Amino acid sequence: MQKIPKGGFMAEFKQQAVQRIGNGHSVTVVARELGETPQTLRNWAKALAPDELGALKGKPVTADQMEMSRLRAENKRLSLEL
Repeated sequence: MQKIPKGGFMAEFKQQAVQRIGNGHSVTVVARELGETPQTLRNWAKALAPDELGALKGKPVTADQMEMSRLRAENKRLSLEL
């Protein structure tokens, strides 16, 4: 599995990462392979886990919200590089 640039994570990429954890791979190992933190993968797993009624947890996120989140993260990263 290849790492996709920050903020460019597609739903299927997240599902594949979570599926690898479900298949017995360590969260830490998968996170290291993808260049992410273990907590990020845990968050993905939690968001993709169905609740008792079978619905996915978490609020639906719009494309605009995803882009704003990506830009905020990039802004923070760039400000730390100064």
